[in-house]
Amino acid sequence: MRFLLYSNPPRMRALRRILLSLATCALALNCASFGDREAAPPITDLDAAAANARIRGDLRSIQVYRSGLESIIKYMDRRADLFPRATYRTGKILSVDDRKIVREVYRTFFDYHLALESINEYHRRDFYRLGGTARAGSFLAAYSSYLTRYRYSLEFVKRLERDPGFAVFLNEPVPELGLPEGSLHGLRYHYLNLGRAAEFAAMNTLYTTHAFATSITGDSSATDYGDLVRLGLIDAKDPTVWTRNINSDTAYVWKAATWSGPSMTFQNALGIVQRATGAAWLPVQAGVAEWMGDTKVYRLGRPLIQPGQIDGMLAQLQPGDVMLQRREWYLSNIGLPGYWSHAALYIGTADERRAFFQTPEVQTWVRRQGVPSGDFEDLLLRRHRVAYQQSRVDFVESDPGSVPHPTRVLEAISEGVSFTSLEHSAAADSVATLRPRLDKVGVARAILHAFRYAGRPYDFNFDFQTDRELVCTELVYRAYEAANLRLPLVRIMGRSTLPANEIARQFDENFSTKKQRLDLIQFLDGNEQSDEALTRDLAEFRRSWQRPKWHILLADEAHYIRAPYGHFDPASNKKISRRPVFHAKSVTPTW
Repeated sequence: MRFLLYSNPPRMRALRRILLSLATCALALNCASFGDREAAPPITDLDAAAANARIRGDLRSIQVYRSGLESIIKYMDRRADLFPRATYRTGKILSVDDRKIVREVYRTFFDYHLALESINEYHRRDFYRLGGTARAGSFLAAYSSYLTRYRYSLEFVKRLERDPGFAVFLNEPVPELGLPEGSLHGLRYHYLNLGRAAEFAAMNTLYTTHAFATSITGDSSATDYGDLVRLGLIDAKDPTVWTRNINSDTAYVWKAATWSGPSMTFQNALGIVQRATGAAWLPVQAGVAEWMGDTKVYRLGRPLIQPGQIDGMLAQLQPGDVMLQRREWYLSNIGLPGYWSHAALYIGTADERRAFFQTPEVQTWVRRQGVPSGDFEDLLLRRHRVAYQQSRVDFVESDPGSVPHPTRVLEAISEGVSFTSLEHSAAADSVATLRPRLDKVGVARAILHAFRYAGRPYDFNFDFQTDRELVCTELVYRAYEAANLRLPLVRIMGRSTLPANEIARQFDENFSTKKQRLDLIQFLDGNEQSDEALTRDLAEFRRSWQRPKWHILLADEAHYIRAPYGHFDPASNKKISRRPVFHAKSVTPTW
């Protein structure tokens, strides 16, 4: 691949002379505002505890997203049949299945890319206004998220440019991510230009300048993150992972660009970074807003589903129900597709289970498991004593003054497979409850099996080959696998997995057929325009899986989705200010 930064020595010297003067113009050209949406509170408005929590969560997320991007590149290199190691003169003709795989790789890359860009946008705005270790941690989040995205975008584009055929079908719209026509051209334009190089040089200067290195590490080595470790902002198990990753990514970018960068003072570098914004170029980014892993930053803990609606849900739920969930302003399962992003298993309280399973069939089955009383609760206690005792403890939110609520849900979240309350789990923007078509013995089998996974770590790799770590849907899958109800897996980048959205898609596909395994009990559908969650019917739930993943604004009852950003047209080198509109039923973008 020929990067725009490749140059002969005379031109390289010229580039160094003009780079700083071009930087401001180039960065300004690529900037876009967040439109008229209410912005998340800047980190400077957070108290010390909240700021540290934000930094800690973002730094953890960056490592996960970096690992995801690295896995994409490794997968592309393993699949030389799809992603050639040498440059073709003409595009290779791919089968329908092969094109599907390439599109999935493309979609997954942008998933991680957008997540990193949101972290970078948040921290780069105000890190220099902070003091002490918070300033250092916020800058580390800004720099590492930017550098990771830059490095792997260069790697990604390099591999795609080997086959000119990719430039044809990958520039087609990707509605489920809100990517317009020409997104691959936009990616190349965004990263292979002098403005991006100046931005990289500026942030690299801040990182390596003695003054800022001291604020990060307490010394001038820029390799010891002791202060950040002591405050718990980065993992004490391997603090040098940041140095290794940053050095690796920096070396790759310098090598790819074949230049050593301009001489830049600390103040000049800081000025460039201050003037830059997220340089958003995808229409969907207006809706993504801010990214914070498991911490909500928009509506500040106020989901669209209200407490009274959760109380109403409780009256309809029964042990074994599966809840599909969606949270508009913080997203989970980066790397997996679709509107529905999370699944949880409703288990009820001990008293609710005892009443539900008090039938002759369940009691007979429990006695066959070696429990003379026939009480399902006794069986849970005998098989999974520690987990059972945890399930009997009321769940309390981390916020000061939170009221305890009975534990009724088992779900795989970032902290691991955890017992939570319905009030916590259903505090979302959309929730659909599905009931497996099983008798009570089958449901009892599933809950008994689910308890064995309590406390296991969350699986950020979404690997269904092992159950040592579990993603949210894997908990549901394995629980009901034990009850002989199998939810079909799908292949994503060579891995068998089950996105939450796939459960909704299979429901729609199998509805009213012999393959139907689930029934819809209720669907509360969040509407951002009316600031509430509305009860929806079966037909609307069946369509929900088709919604774009970044389903941010519901403009009307017809479910039009708007992304307030304009975008940049690489051909004309101009910003297009028209707003794209996506229709959830046809998921076809129009401009």
